[in-house]
Amino acid sequence: MLAPPAHKIVTPPHPNPEPNPIRQIAALPYRPDSGAIDAPVRILLVTSRESGRWVIPKGNPPVGIAAHAAAALEAEEEAGVTGLVCPTALGSYRYRKKRSNGASLMFDVDVFPLAVNAELSAWKEQSQRERRWFSLAEAAAAVDEPDLKNLIRSFGQSEFKAATRRNGILNAVAEKSKVKPMFAWFQRLLPKTGNFFELFEAHAVTLVAGADALARLMQDGNRDHIREVIEREHDADEIIREMLKTVRETFLTPFDRGAITSLIGSMDDSIDEMQAAVQAIDLYEVTNFEPEMRDMAAIVVDAARLTAEAMPLLRDVGRNGARLHELTARLVRMETQADETHRAGLKRAFKELGPTDPLRFSVYREVYKHLERIVDAFEDVANEIDGIVIDHA
Repeated sequence: MLAPPAHKIVTPPHPNPEPNPIRQIAALPYRPDSGAIDAPVRILLVTSRESGRWVIPKGNPPVGIAAHAAAALEAEEEAGVTGLVCPTALGSYRYRKKRSNGASLMFDVDVFPLAVNAELSAWKEQSQRERRWFSLAEAAAAVDEPDLKNLIRSFGQSEFKAATRRNGILNAVAEKSKVKPMFAWFQRLLPKTGNFFELFEAHAVTLVAGADALARLMQDGNRDHIREVIEREHDADEIIREMLKTVRETFLTPFDRGAITSLIGSMDDSIDEMQAAVQAIDLYEVTNFEPEMRDMAAIVVDAARLTAEAMPLLRDVGRNGARLHELTARLVRMETQADETHRAGLKRAFKELGPTDPLRFSVYREVYKHLERIVDAFEDVANEIDGIVIDHA
């Protein structure tokens, strides 16, 4: 008689399985409130088609398109705006959506900052949505998702703007060819204690302005942007000379003298490389810019913005240590993203141009080299800030 078959042991499923949420991408369109370099940032929101509540442009990432590029497409289709989108996500938020079949599903949305440089008069979903510019505080209050509220708030430069209102320095730096009178005013105001924080903040303005000009050059190819980057670099040179002079003449400094000179030096390396990049573009008469070049320029824009936010926070490292660490962590992530973008751009250029047009490939490689060095310098800025936080927080 045959023995009965052995019972098969089956592991029961987890009583409460937690499938991964559906992933989406979104753009956070932003722009200055006015043409002034120190203008507050505004955020563009659109209404959802179903409920009419305020949201950011988002959707499902299509196959074969990078996440940040897909976010830029959503912004163009839903909000009618175009610009440079940073390939490094600002963060993500989670929300639950009820579908037409009754299912209520969880979504995770990766959010990519998009520096808006054009608003379209007609766009795909114009008849289905309303668009409106909000201040950061208004935008955070208008959206429903708590995590998205926090992301929008984290994008702000409130301390940077407060510093602008305190000392009036940033408007002066933004005006071309007026750096020396500004420093004379500095010296009359603070002749004994030094003006380190004001100089850090003033230099940050040159970074933001230079990065914006570089990005515009990558967008429209106008040679005026080359001249502006070079002018901003000259402004930065004046600032770093004043900083080194102040370090020598001041007995009591807020940080170690080596930390001060290393931080301002790494910031200066960033704008020096911006100048080197536009000079190479000018020398080799580059007029067409590859998508990877524009992606790296978008990273530079966002890195400059974060650096500008970080500078006023150094006035009180103990209180602002956590926020400074968050900003430097973002800068490091951007550098990693820039490395990947750099490699992808070089690889594509070599495949397309290497066998047939080696001279053009060499030119592209030179431009990529300087773009990578800009972001590397911003990572150095992050490392210097982290060192100050460790020593003084």
